[in-house]
Amino acid sequence: MADSNSSKEELLQLIKRFGAYLSVKMSTLFSISSQNMNTRSIGAIAGFAVAIVFTWRLFRSPAGPQRRQPKRQAPSSSSSGVNSPSNSTLTTTAVSSSEDTRAQNVVDEFFQPVKPTLGQIVRQKLSEGRKVTCRLLGVILEESSPEELQKQVTVKYSVLEVLLEITKYCDLYLMERVLDDETENKVLSALEDAGVFTSGGLVKDKNCDTASELKGIVEVTGTYPWIPMYHNGLKEVLFCSTENGRTSFVRQLEPDWHIDTNPEIIFQLSRFIKYQLHISPTRSERATSNVFNSPSLEQFFGCV
Repeated sequence: MADSNSSKEELLQLIKRFGAYLSVKMSTLFSISSQNMNTRSIGAIAGFAVAIVFTWRLFRSPAGPQRRQPKRQAPSSSSSGVNSPSNSTLTTTAVSSSEDTRAQNVVDEFFQPVKPTLGQIVRQKLSEGRKVTCRLLGVILEESSPEELQKQVTVKYSVLEVLLEITKYCDLYLMERVLDDETENKVLSALEDAGVFTSGGLVKDKNCDTASELKGIVEVTGTYPWIPMYHNGLKEVLFCSTENGRTSFVRQLEPDWHIDTNPEIIFQLSRFIKYQLHISPTRSERATSNVFNSPSLEQFFGCV
């Protein structure tokens, strides 16, 4: 190590001396005019420059391997360095994948079809109809005949929500055939107890112009026993003594929809009423294109 250091110092001294000599020669050379400059002096200078370059490279060569040694010891550090970016790449990929999944879920939720409300379904099913007539037996009441009504009156509570939505968009007329005044009072009391008059927009009032109009019609047809009215605007509860009386009610009111359980009345009115809904536990073939079938009113509107 001492010999190499002394040789390096001697070489440095030699280079310094040569540099000083070269400076003197260069100053002398530039002081001479270009006309007096010959090729030999230029060649000598070039030779000295080449000698300096080779000497400098020779001086650097012994230190080369020592400076490269750290690079030879780098595999462990480089491998760890390679692993580190790899791990970071995996982590970044996982985070990106998670963000993409969340973004996709947000997009799917945003474009997911919105479930329509009952009110929207009612309006769609009724085809924007504005007037509806509906019988009570088998549709709003559990009983299926006037004879059963003489014993008891049971309101289907599952249908009340549908009635409320219908009264928001349509004029609703409820009607039924009864056998006596007592049965009529029972029906009205049951409807009132169930909240039909309050939640359904029906208010008791017997002073109604429609009552007198319908009275004249049923007197002509011979089917006029009772016509008490419970109304709010054009929403009433009508009673008659025969099935023909209910048919007359419907034809006079000219609704957009009529809802009934009697297939004969449905067939008779199919030529006069725009749409009809036949409520029956057994599915029957559609007699005409404007007649629809359903086991219940609430099932027709998708509530069951």
